[in-house]
Amino acid sequence: MAEIKLAAESRTEFGKGAARRIRRDNKIPAVLYGHGTDPVHVTLPGHESMLALRQTNVLLSIELDGKGQLAVAKDIQRDPVRNIIEHIDLQVVRAGEKITVDVTVNIVGESAPGTIHLVEEQTLSVEAEATHLPESVEVSIEGLENGAQVHAGEVTLPEGSTLLTDPNAVVVLVTEPRGEASPDEAEESAASAASATESSSEA
Repeated sequence: MAEIKLAAESRTEFGKGAARRIRRDNKIPAVLYGHGTDPVHVTLPGHESMLALRQTNVLLSIELDGKGQLAVAKDIQRDPVRNIIEHIDLQVVRAGEKITVDVTVNIVGESAPGTIHLVEEQTLSVEAEATHLPESVEVSIEGLENGAQVHAGEVTLPEGSTLLTDPNAVVVLVTEPRGEASPDEAEESAASAASATESSSEA
């Protein structure tokens, strides 16, 4: 995956007031950390950062003071109402090193007629090379019958990735939908309840 360049600026103001001023200027406060170095507080361009972070596990090149630093977003804080990014924690990475990331599970195919599928694990935790991070994994449910399960250890991972999630964890479960009782069943159930109530009253 090619990295996406973001031009960063150093920041020296901190606190909620400073953060609000930064966001009013259509920028995002962020911090760079990792590899035993002191955290570096920066601001990032708002629009470009929003576009870049639409991708999962995107590799970023943070351009600061004429130098580029590879990083991945480890924590993205969003406003729950407006869904805008309020702060980003960036982990410094180097080519060749392996890091832990969560990858999205995408379901493909259709299970057997009359069944539905339940996704028990929305993401899988994997270890992968920092400059070749997977965005997602595909899990096929094509033709699976009621009661079938797909475990994490059965999911095909991109080359170079190692599964960290428990391999016995159920990722997808195929089952039959719970339908509403038919009119006859509902009537029979009501009659049974009434009979039980009547018997209780007589006792």
